[in-house]
Amino acid sequence: MLGKVLPILLALIGLGGGVGAGWALRPAAEITDMSEGGGNHQTPAPASGNSAEPGHGATADGHGATDEHGITLERFDYVKLNNQFVVPIVEDGKLVAMAILGLSVEVTAGQSSSVYSREPKLRDAFLQVMFDHANSGGFRGDFTQSANMFLLRSALKEAATKTVGAVVSDVLILDIARRDV
Repeated sequence: MLGKVLPILLALIGLGGGVGAGWALRPAAEITDMSEGGGNHQTPAPASGNSAEPGHGATADGHGATDEHGITLERFDYVKLNNQFVVPIVEDGKLVAMAILGLSVEVTAGQSSSVYSREPKLRDAFLQVMFDHANSGGFRGDFTQSANMFLLRSALKEAATKTVGAVVSDVLILDIARRDV
């Protein structure tokens, strides 16, 4: 009897957990301007510091906008590169480990297509930077130390700017791991 009830009970618990997670992670409801209807007037704050609200000093393209406190808001798009980068780590002529990285490129809003159109060349430039980083010992020891990560990010951003242009504002390292072989 218990053998027949247990799978059903586990399925119901899993279903309930999925529904609960979906409900808890649903997108936040938008606050609408109800000033004409006599309701409370609430202006939603930007979800993050990356979006410009129209009517707060925004230029025609949405850049250089300021919020109600005079803080300049910039809008960016994030282009996640589809495949991870796998970098061999060689010591004394032998493969000792692999570094695996997932990257995203931060570009000016509306410029995502410039990254996608140059993605093969951008991936090549990123790989060259990562090979140089690996050959200089950047993936040895405490490879996630702030100084190492800063050097890697700076070199990746420089390579992206040379390849794609000034629309690149940053390169984000989303995933990084080292697997010894």
